[in-house]
Amino acid sequence: MAESKELKSLLMKVKEEKEKAGLKLNVQKTKIMASSSITSWQIDGKTMETVTDFIFLGSKITADGDCSHEIKRRLLLGRKAMTNLDSMLKSRDITLPEKVHLVKAMIFPVVMY
Repeated sequence: MAESKELKSLLMKVKEEKEKAGLKLNVQKTKIMASSSITSWQIDGKTMETVTDFIFLGSKITADGDCSHEIKRRLLLGRKAMTNLDSMLKSRDITLPEKVHLVKAMIFPVVMY
């Protein structure tokens, strides 16, 4: 119950600050996610969508904090990147240190970030 009061207070603060700055809040693009169940929320008389997960800065965030889906997603992206480099990694014209450098430069960032 205290969380809902805090959320309402936060939404009102967002509304006040956006009006001061002359900004508009796009309610169709704005979503709310909470670790506990919440009812629908309104701002400016428009209902904001409640979600259980979303992609934020390239990472999947879930309400329950489960990161197994994100790990699987990143490994799949790494696998795709490896497939794209397959011909280079199998090439006899490229030395092993160069292949290691390719993997570190092109695969690790996809999986880690």
